[in-house]
Amino acid sequence: QVQLVESGGGLVQPRGSLRLSCAASGNIFTINVMGWYRQAPGKQRELVAAITREGMTNYADSVKGRFTISRDNAKNMVYLQMNSLQPEDTAVYYCHCDRVVTAFGYRELWGQGTLVTVSS
Repeated sequence: QVQLVESGGGLVQPRGSLRLSCAASGNIFTINVMGWYRQAPGKQRELVAAITREGMTNYADSVKGRFTISRDNAKNMVYLQMNSLQPEDTAVYYCHCDRVVTAFGYRELWGQGTLVTVSS
C-alpha cells in the first residue's frame, strides 16, 4: 500500500550534477523525517542528508556545500540536488522515511535504491 520510489540516478561526469527524486505513494497522512542514504561497494551505508517536515536539514560532512535536500509535503516527495559530483560520490542512493503515518498505523520505509555513477 505504501512505498517509496526513487528516480534520477545514472552516469555523470566529475563536476557534473544530478537531481534525485523520491515519491512516497499510498494513503499517507504525514511523514516525519525524510532523507537520503548511500552505500558504496565495501563501505557502510551512510546518511547523506535529512530534512524534517519543518525544513530543518542535516548533511554529511562529505557533501556539505555540494548537495541540497528539499521536500514537498503536499506531494510527499523529497529531492536531492547533487552538484560538483566526485567519483567518491558513486554509490547506490536510498530514499528513507523514518515514520510514515497511515490509517493503519506508522512505519519506517526504504526505497529500492538508485545507482549514481560518477566517472569520466
